Amino acid sequence: MKDEKFNIQLLKEAEHAVLQQYTRRHFLRYGAMGIGALALSSLLSSCWTGSKKSSDSLIDPANPLASRPPMFPGKAKSVIFLHMAGAPSQLELFSFKPELAKLDGLDCPQSLLEGKKFAFIRGVPKMLGPQAVFKQRGESGLWLSDNLPHLATVADEIAMLNAVTTDQFNHAPAQLLMHTGSARLGRPSIGSWVTYGMGTENKNLPGFVVLTSGGNNPDAGKSVWGSGFLPSVYQGVQCRSEGDPVLFLKDPQGMDRDLRKASIEAINKVNQEEYTEYKDPEILSRISQYEMAYKMQISVPDVMNINDEPQYIHEMYGTQPGKTSFANNVLLARKLVEKGVRFVQLFDWGWDTHGDSAGNAVDIGLVNKCRKVDRPITALLLDLKQRGLLDETLVIWGQEFGRTPMQENREGKKMPFKGRDHHSAAFNMWMAGGGIKRGISFGETDEIGYNIVSGKTEPYDIQATILNQLGFDHEKLTYESQGRNFRLTDLSGKVITEILA
Repeated sequence: MKDEKFNIQLLKEAEHAVLQQYTRRHFLRYGAMGIGALALSSLLSSCWTGSKKSSDSLIDPANPLASRPPMFPGKAKSVIFLHMAGAPSQLELFSFKPELAKLDGLDCPQSLLEGKKFAFIRGVPKMLGPQAVFKQRGESGLWLSDNLPHLATVADEIAMLNAVTTDQFNHAPAQLLMHTGSARLGRPSIGSWVTYGMGTENKNLPGFVVLTSGGNNPDAGKSVWGSGFLPSVYQGVQCRSEGDPVLFLKDPQGMDRDLRKASIEAINKVNQEEYTEYKDPEILSRISQYEMAYKMQISVPDVMNINDEPQYIHEMYGTQPGKTSFANNVLLARKLVEKGVRFVQLFDWGWDTHGDSAGNAVDIGLVNKCRKVDRPITALLLDLKQRGLLDETLVIWGQEFGRTPMQENREGKKMPFKGRDHHSAAFNMWMAGGGIKRGISFGETDEIGYNIVSGKTEPYDIQATILNQLGFDHEKLTYESQGRNFRLTDLSGKVITEILA
């Protein structure tokens, strides 16, 4: 009996030793009737087998970026989204409030403070009148400040949204909400949704390109152009306007193009064998990304080179080849959509006008930032129009939230310069081209720009309208993840029909 117990114990120890040799991959591979099978089934169920279109067309797993028709004929073929990260003051740019000037320097009424949350304001701040001169511009009579003299010349191309609102008053969550439809990490960006639905027209370029300026990435980081739960092939590709457009674009010393091609073919042969065995959709994304990287070595240096642009274009945009600048990025955006890129996202950092320094003052720093973006943005609209591209390119100018009509008094103390705190209740954005009405103004705020009176517009509405102009029903462009269908606009959003041509 003693020997029998001893033998049983030895057998258990041997079995335990064998089990310890099994890796997670072995478990998933051989546990076909257990948890492994369930996990793998869940993973495969979220693989993109096709956008929920009326045509029910399927995506080619071997070429997930292939160009595909939208659900219905869209007015726009591509999008350029210009985001001023940090949120410039609408009260010094687009929102003309003469009544606010009469309140300048007075204590803020308690009715504007009770029950409200601010990022920095504490106690009773002073009201701050507009720090710019406004005029009506163009035949449309659109109100614009003298901080944007160039944009004033194309006022009749713009559809101004005067009553945009958000429920976030901190930068990162508000940027995520504007670009991914959620204030929390993990959701795909709008550019990823667009390339998921449409692919790219140029097989040698990504469908979604990101350009940044101002010295920093936005507060939410690269998550605002991430693919979330979509296959990673749809995430934004960040390019640079100085040096190599993409890091590691050039071959290492001693490696020629033929050797690079042979290397990628060998790597992807292994990847294909892995996919055949495990059916992980991310392996297909990896294969596609290796092939795209190889193609980009030839195509990207050409399209990202602005040196060959004629002199009048450089003067028009205010570009300086070889330097990192917003102007250079705007010109690159035009070149990219001209080459068939679906979605170009520009982030310009440095618009957080709190008044804690001269560079962050609404009457100094904001003015200087406007000088850097006013000319190239205007040039973009004119250049697209003269090339016959504005009608099919949707241009959006925006930010994550607005600024308060009262002066910031951080922790109850007056700031050294004139500045405004974050304000989520009301701000401005505008759109142009891509089937949008020209020279119109939609929505209204109260006499000091604090609350919305009519035409309330949420980030979900912006997103729904962008997708609509590209030919997608925002409620039907979905992706299954974690057992349910997700969409960019979550459970909200309506197309802003009032601004559609």
